[in-house]
Amino acid sequence: MKRPLLRRSRADMEPVHQVGIDQADDAQIDGDLSATPGGAASALRNRAFRSVWFGTFASNVGTWMQNVALGVFAYQLTHSPTYVALLGFAQLGPLFLLSIVGGAMADVVDRKKLLIGCQVEQLVFSLVLAWAASRSHPSTALVFFCVLAIGIGNALNAPAFTAVLPTLVPRRDLPGAVSLQSVQMNLSRVIGPAIGGLLLPFVAAWGIFTINAATYGFAILVIARVALPRRDDAAVAARSGSGVARLLGGLTVARRDPLVRYCLVTIFSLSFFCLPFIGLMPVIAAEDLHINPAGAVYGGLYALFGLGAALGAISVGTVFVNIPRTVLIRLGLLGFGCALAAFGLLANIWFAYPMVLLVGFAYFVTVTSLSTALQAHIADEVRGRVMALWIMGFGGTVPIGLLVAGALATATTVRAVVLGGALIALIIGTISWVRAPAAGDEAVPAG
Repeated sequence: MKRPLLRRSRADMEPVHQVGIDQADDAQIDGDLSATPGGAASALRNRAFRSVWFGTFASNVGTWMQNVALGVFAYQLTHSPTYVALLGFAQLGPLFLLSIVGGAMADVVDRKKLLIGCQVEQLVFSLVLAWAASRSHPSTALVFFCVLAIGIGNALNAPAFTAVLPTLVPRRDLPGAVSLQSVQMNLSRVIGPAIGGLLLPFVAAWGIFTINAATYGFAILVIARVALPRRDDAAVAARSGSGVARLLGGLTVARRDPLVRYCLVTIFSLSFFCLPFIGLMPVIAAEDLHINPAGAVYGGLYALFGLGAALGAISVGTVFVNIPRTVLIRLGLLGFGCALAAFGLLANIWFAYPMVLLVGFAYFVTVTSLSTALQAHIADEVRGRVMALWIMGFGGTVPIGLLVAGALATATTVRAVVLGGALIALIIGTISWVRAPAAGDEAVPAG
């Protein structure tokens, strides 16, 4: 039996979007979210949505190009896994520390001004970083503080962008917009490193940083030319509460809503325990696979991870569209754990190539399923704050785990860290298969 899942705003308490719910006994999270045929294509027919989506996609790809170049640059500069992890923390750590602030701002201030201001700040510090990296003896402290400044701008920008995209389409196109937003969030994280890994041998790290600065300029131009929907910020702020209550609105929703809580706990766990292998990829390449992390062979490794991830993300809305989200998440977790364990045991780059493709595929089947379920479920009035928590888990928790993993890799081996992450993924997958919370019918508003 199926029943409607309603999304209500406080303004009119009318259903925004109805999605059928699979009431099979074992559908415990979001196998209930069926695809809307043509939804993505319909959303892209909206000019404002299309412009902002592609413009900010380019900016996000540039950011992740910079991330992979930073890892290689840091390793070549210091040959220290700890410094590699430290730069990863500077870039993504603010997502963990400041995303809640960015989410609260996204729900109560002028989002267009916030987006442009954050993009300008990141552009400026990316250029300073490029200058610092081009010097014959780069300052490790200056590099760190430039990366930290860029990370702060990204942390404040991400929730606002997440909250803006669904408002650029009519209600009937909301499912397609949410799906494409999820795809962008996931694919930029892998397409960027893949391109960066391929370009790095030819343009050096400072060249990648300069390219990233240019992508911010493109995003600024696009956002400035698009008329975002007007809203009464004072009324929104009043509905959102004040002070700590407004800041922690996303946590209130997560506490009350089992589906939101399940998605967030799962992504936080994966990011902390299992994802540090991405940041330590230069160390894996040098110490386990015995290849040059600045060479084209290493770029191919990252490119295949990106290809696998892209295929995994896209497959959720195409070939796997009729498979319940519950099944995709469970199988994705177990497949990711097995593939990551196999990758961690390999010492030959030619065997590592197909295996890292499987790692990317399984991971992004899992993450895209979780993200799509979450975004279709939450109410618009708390979207910025709830998605700020997702961003904290998806990106902000990774550098925290990376700091721990970097220290463990220095004390033991990077292979031990990768295998430990694989074991945790298998445990999370097993727990997900045995026990998961029931999904409620309706998104729970804050306050």
